[in-house]
Amino acid sequence: MMINYSRTLRPLVFASALLALAFSSAPAQVVAITGGRVFPVSGPAIEGGTVIITNGKITGVGANLPIPSGAQRIDASGKWVTPGFINSSTQLGVIEVSQVNTTRDMSAQGKDNIAAAFTVWEGLNPNSVMLAPARNEGITTIAVLPAGGLVSGQAALLNVVPGTTTDMIIKAPIAMVAEIGDASSAGVSSRGELIVKLKELLEDTRFFQTRRAAYERAETRDFAASRLDLQAMIPVIEGTLPLIITVDRASDIDAALRLAREYNLRIIIGGGAEAWMMADKLAAARVPVLTGAMNNIPGGFASLGQRQENAALLRRAGVSVALIGNAGGGDEEAFNVRNLKQEAGNAVAYGMTWDDALRAVTLTPAEVFGMSSRLGSLQAGRDGNVVIWSGDPFEFTTRAERVFIAGREYPEMTRQDMLIERYKRLPNSHNTPVAR
Repeated sequence: MMINYSRTLRPLVFASALLALAFSSAPAQVVAITGGRVFPVSGPAIEGGTVIITNGKITGVGANLPIPSGAQRIDASGKWVTPGFINSSTQLGVIEVSQVNTTRDMSAQGKDNIAAAFTVWEGLNPNSVMLAPARNEGITTIAVLPAGGLVSGQAALLNVVPGTTTDMIIKAPIAMVAEIGDASSAGVSSRGELIVKLKELLEDTRFFQTRRAAYERAETRDFAASRLDLQAMIPVIEGTLPLIITVDRASDIDAALRLAREYNLRIIIGGGAEAWMMADKLAAARVPVLTGAMNNIPGGFASLGQRQENAALLRRAGVSVALIGNAGGGDEEAFNVRNLKQEAGNAVAYGMTWDDALRAVTLTPAEVFGMSSRLGSLQAGRDGNVVIWSGDPFEFTTRAERVFIAGREYPEMTRQDMLIERYKRLPNSHNTPVAR
């Protein structure tokens, strides 16, 4: 029997639009989550704790707090309460189906594989059917990163809420993204040439910064990048915008550290399959790493040293680690951004402490992207991004029972929910019991 998926998904998109409209005009509310095991992350766990959210902000966290009059009370007895999870490296909303080019908006052609001016969030699809499943699994915030080329472009931090891109953006840009581990992606023949090309871009940016007027009068030499790309790179060389360097091999990570020292850059290592081999140097340089704990099978020669203890070994050495979940470049990976809790559970199984794993999906990514004053912990003044779990969030069978973003709950049906209901109602064409 053929299923008309467009007919199945149409009500979902319509429902999302209605939900966004309803919440955009909803009055301010006070929510009191009581009786749960509360994990502020910024402090010790609170047994039988209370979290109060007022006008989208957390206004109280503790035990035996007075409940404001008229508050919506939510009994979390026997439940675990944490900040909303943050996935630090995704392409959620900018890629839907890997084989359909019109649904792939995570890359820019740029000039000679340099696309620093590319703002990936401008191509975001806020009605993506992949957003609701991520939110329903406790992911309240995502970093959306561009991909491809030597310099891929700029990344953004978004809340996973219905509405428009403007409604979702928390901060943009949060980082520039570059690649030094894949020479072919940068349009060169070797890693050494790739580093030279990146250095040329940094040198050109410095030159352009001090001679803009001459550039406008066409009185300067030619540059490796366009005017807009050079302008976009200025915050990187000034150290106000971090540079995420996507790299796996230990020797390439070492090259990234040398580059950062030479040009006084703030860098973040993305991927870092062999980062554990460089743990002490990364810690000494205070360079964070965005990595996972799911895979121990190399994806290529650059990741022969990949191991599932990577995150634990990095953290043990003092490196700031933000865990990422299935953040590759295909539709399956985009969909499975929701598996961040499994990533954290695996990290614990392979040596990371439970507290460090929780921090790696909440407060650490907020710190890495300069948003810890708003996100990543349960403290007064932070955004009301809160998840109530049925138990330990890193246990496989645990469910995110209620998810709040800026103090509002979004009980949206996912595509999976709708398809399950549809299949439940399908008649048995042979009039025989369905095999179980």
